[in-house]
Amino acid sequence: MASPIPLGILIIIFFGIVLLFNMVKILREYERGVIFRLGRLIGMKGPGLIILIPMVDKMIRVDLRVITYDIPPQDVITRDNVSLKVNAVLYFQVVDANRAIVSVANFFEATSQIAQTTLRSVLGQQQLDDLLANREKINSELQQIIDEQTEPWGVKVSVVEVKNVDLPPEMTRAIAKQAEAERERRSKVIHAEGEAQAAQKLADAARIIATAPNAMQLRFLQTLVEVSAEKNSTLIFPVPIDLLNSFKNFLDRGASKE
Repeated sequence: MASPIPLGILIIIFFGIVLLFNMVKILREYERGVIFRLGRLIGMKGPGLIILIPMVDKMIRVDLRVITYDIPPQDVITRDNVSLKVNAVLYFQVVDANRAIVSVANFFEATSQIAQTTLRSVLGQQQLDDLLANREKINSELQQIIDEQTEPWGVKVSVVEVKNVDLPPEMTRAIAKQAEAERERRSKVIHAEGEAQAAQKLADAARIIATAPNAMQLRFLQTLVEVSAEKNSTLIFPVPIDLLNSFKNFLDRGASKE
């Protein structure tokens, strides 16, 4: 019968496993390890297999992938005194793991706070119309400002997108009325331009007819053909003004003889 393993050997094996676990670290392709030796920064390692000195080295893992942060809705008062709620989305990533750990206590919390304050500050300087119409320009300005603030921390802000702008109900109704008035204005302008073009065409036609008197008679005959094609029971014949003048002159001569 085999003798039991002594307790001392079991303790040594246990501490050996714990020691090995603390010595060997495996970092994925998107991870880096910031190594501190006796409290001093010695650099960044990874990816792959990392060997640490037990009780001497300490490693902090840093994820280098792009992080998506949904900025909570912020209360903003625009430059034209309109109160609204705005939220946005922020895309950033760590580009220098050493600075991200050493320069700031919590780079994620610091980036989120600077994003919220910058969102309120930048949008507070905008007119409501500019905020609704120039979204891309505002996004670019937000990205530049936040990136400048986070650059010393080794954090790169790549994209900032304003997602939703929640307007008060009365402002929504006012914007709808403004849009309706703008559409009505455009309709009236288009109608007026059409009337002006039609009047110009009629004036051109009148000048052509004035130079060719027979053209009026041809137009009169064409109108009769078009009217008769509709099978109307009533036909209206326009009488030329010259004929009426001749009839009037005849009546005047008869009255003068009497």
